[in-house]
Amino acid sequence: MNPVPPATADSVVVISGLPRSGTSLMMAMLQAGGLPVLTDGQRAPDVDNPNGYFELEAVKRLRTSHTWLAEARGKAVKIVIPLVLQLPPSFSYQIVLMERDLDELVASQAAMLARKGVPLSLPASKLKAIFQAQFEQARTALTAKPDCRVLTVSHAEVLRDPGAVATQVTAFLERPLDALAMAAVLDPSLYRQRKSL
Repeated sequence: MNPVPPATADSVVVISGLPRSGTSLMMAMLQAGGLPVLTDGQRAPDVDNPNGYFELEAVKRLRTSHTWLAEARGKAVKIVIPLVLQLPPSFSYQIVLMERDLDELVASQAAMLARKGVPLSLPASKLKAIFQAQFEQARTALTAKPDCRVLTVSHAEVLRDPGAVATQVTAFLERPLDALAMAAVLDPSLYRQRKSL
């Protein structure tokens, strides 16, 4: 087993997960708690994410360019699961991996696409199988990387007890964040596909 790297103020905090798994919510929580977030605001808030997506366009080019990661030291950046395994070993990472019930996740994805007039690309059962494989592959690979520390956070648990999750994430990151402000970000009215509560 690889040794777990220590947390440092220069570590890059990565929020990752499958689509619609709560990554934007976790970014909002961290920002409220006092951790700087690295975003560019190019993707505007909408009905699916009224509080914003917290995305950085440069992340999409991670496979070919990662010079921007130097700016991410000591900050949180959102990186989707298909790209998170492309992180170079030249930095240390604290990765918060968001996990959500797959029925909820696919239902949320379908609702978002339907609002845009786009159907799901595959039957829900096949999408669930693909998403499950992607998630497990990423979690296994990241946990094995010597430059990564990984915390898996349940989306359902954020809904049930945001205070406890905020405290857990603060302890994992080993930074003086405001857990009460983090927990206050949660707006239960935004969660319209709930099957695990």
